[in-house]
Amino acid sequence: MSKLTTEENTFSIIGKKIPRVDAIQKVKGEAKFVADFDVKDMLYGVLVLSKHARARVKKIDTSKAKSLEGVKAVLTYKDVPGENQLGEVVNDMPCLVPEGEEVKYHGDVVALVAAESLQIAKKAAELVEVEYEELQPVLTIEEALKNEIKVHPKGNILTSKKIRKGNVENGFFESDLVIEDDFYAHYQEQAYLEPQGVLTLYDNNYGLTVYGSMQCPYYVQEMVPRVLGISMNEVRVIQAETGGAFGGKEDVPSYVAAQCSLLTYHTKRPVLLTYSREVDIQTTSKRHPIKSHYKIGVTKDGKIKAIEVTAHMDMGAYATLSPIVMYRSLVHAAGAYEIPNVKVDIDGVYTNKVPCGAFRGFGSPQVLFAVESIVDEAAKRLNIDPIEFRLKNALRVGSRTSTDQLLEESVGAVETLEHAAKISNYPELKKRVEEFNSHNTFKKRGIGVSHIIYGMALGAAGQHLDAAGSLIQVHKDGSVNIHIGNTEMGQGAKTVIAMIASEALGQKIEKIRVDNPDTSYVQDSGPTVASRATVFSGNAVKEAAEKIKARMIERFAKMNDIQVSDVVVEDGIFKSAYDLNGQKMSFDELAKECYNSNIKMVEKGWFVSPKLHWDPETGIGEAYITYAYATQIVVVEVDLLTGKSQVVQAYTSHDVGKKLNPNGLIGQVQGGFVQGMGYGLFEDIKTVDGKIVTDNFNTYIIPTVMDIPQKLEIDFVEDEYSHGPFGAKGIGEPSLMPTPAAVANAISAAIGKRVKRIPATAEYVLNLIDEK
Repeated sequence: MSKLTTEENTFSIIGKKIPRVDAIQKVKGEAKFVADFDVKDMLYGVLVLSKHARARVKKIDTSKAKSLEGVKAVLTYKDVPGENQLGEVVNDMPCLVPEGEEVKYHGDVVALVAAESLQIAKKAAELVEVEYEELQPVLTIEEALKNEIKVHPKGNILTSKKIRKGNVENGFFESDLVIEDDFYAHYQEQAYLEPQGVLTLYDNNYGLTVYGSMQCPYYVQEMVPRVLGISMNEVRVIQAETGGAFGGKEDVPSYVAAQCSLLTYHTKRPVLLTYSREVDIQTTSKRHPIKSHYKIGVTKDGKIKAIEVTAHMDMGAYATLSPIVMYRSLVHAAGAYEIPNVKVDIDGVYTNKVPCGAFRGFGSPQVLFAVESIVDEAAKRLNIDPIEFRLKNALRVGSRTSTDQLLEESVGAVETLEHAAKISNYPELKKRVEEFNSHNTFKKRGIGVSHIIYGMALGAAGQHLDAAGSLIQVHKDGSVNIHIGNTEMGQGAKTVIAMIASEALGQKIEKIRVDNPDTSYVQDSGPTVASRATVFSGNAVKEAAEKIKARMIERFAKMNDIQVSDVVVEDGIFKSAYDLNGQKMSFDELAKECYNSNIKMVEKGWFVSPKLHWDPETGIGEAYITYAYATQIVVVEVDLLTGKSQVVQAYTSHDVGKKLNPNGLIGQVQGGFVQGMGYGLFEDIKTVDGKIVTDNFNTYIIPTVMDIPQKLEIDFVEDEYSHGPFGAKGIGEPSLMPTPAAVANAISAAIGKRVKRIPATAEYVLNLIDEK
């Protein structure tokens, strides 16, 4: 007698095409975002911002603002009951700048206003009189490094990090070709559709409750009590629907929530604080500008022997998350290659400009653009095809990374190179581009290749935060509620979590509800960053679901007098593997039976990062738990008369470990590609005296549907990761990371001159073309 089993390694729902579980609600406009909240007695908050890049606050006069009818609070530093300091890594940012101290950028908050209407609050903010003594600002990395004017008293270099692997001097001596060059990657604005927003109110059952557009509720739960001088159990944080984040809502909502909570604390009324687009762009964190100098040594047959990198990161006025971003830049600076000799030095410098922080890729796209540019140049000078050159140096199982970490599993790097070449029909693609160029005088096309590595989760520098929890409750009717600590911000987390739960529980996905994070349900699960939500929350959910499912199987087996091992669960049905006498029961029926039998139907899950060993003094060791890899090939067309560049074709292959939600993966890669293309081509933050002048989407240009190439082919490599749920790795950040470098390399190929700056705007490319 044989069991009724499905084919080995197949799943009921994992790997299937599933509609987004939150799609209907959002498409119909029923999803409630922060700005949609309208609570009884609600006040409106507005910020009073610095008007200078650097100045000493001599006097703050709030009398006129307070006398305006409808104004309920005008707060300054004197009204902060707890610590007047913000900062997730370094407490160097004032919540409200005190008299006698300096504002350090156009965007420092000097006062807060709450009023009966937004119009009154804005008018009151304008009536707050601040007397400044203007001071000379530090506006460039070069000025900061001189350290003649100090942004902060201890100096302009906050921290430095390094890697020392092998001996680079010996490596360069052994090389047949040594190249060095300078590169610069500029700011990028996250450009989420929904600006920053928070609602705070007092709830008799929970104390101060914070609803926010955020990706890290636990950061907020820690920051608000610190500023108010209360304990964490007096603050409950609930994530509202969040309309995009891309890293820009990692630490910033903690500051917004602290400001809003101060107004509620003093007025005892609900307060809504939402930023305008202009205030959001002017004050909140951006992708770090990084200037880097690269030196690479290669043999004539194309093997990289050594690489040396010196990089400076513009942190802006405050550290925010810069030390952690810098760690990722450090580890990724040498790229996705096996290089025996590596020397990297990177430091973060303060300037009197907008603070920089988290952004999709988290310090990696800037250095990957640089390393992929110099690798491309090496291949060109050696007359080796760029795909072949990368294959010669690609990481494999048994390889060691730039930090000398031994790769023992889930290394799909070579496969992504091979797959990208295959789906693009690479030899034929090169012929078509050559033919186009031979027939066109003023338009030229170029093929750009990039190959990247991405360290999954928070890595050795963030192990203290690298864990996640879940809470699953199965109700009497078989419906399921899931609470996790990581957030849905548009990336599809709720859908993949529901799929994991459905597979692990055996219940149909339409019966599963994934709720927004609420700090009163689940322990601090770290930030929703570093492409970690699927792995960490997914594992936590899988663990909890399997515990409940085991109890249900045990009950079913007992009811039918069969062995636990003989129970099969498929598509919401529990049945005997031998299908004897119609022994089957729906999940819903069995859930009710379990309740009637007093069986526990609620469970918690907890996943902790595997332990990593890394030496910060040398930069040697296990930097990340595992890595994702990707290869991208793009074709860019350049108008030689205007310098305008357009991506006309793109082919990309990503190693994702295991495809859990194919639809979600494709959506992530499409979105990441477009965002990376914008960074590579035209997203250009401009400042005047430290003030951002491109502060809306009329002047800060982001890609539209008209900019997306007609051909964007996406491929996935499945090289499973043993610690991932069903073998999965993340995709959120790797989806963007190869694109800026691929676009820059394609433009370089088209015009015959090396692009050394991103974004490669039309003006920049035209100047390159005109250079003698």
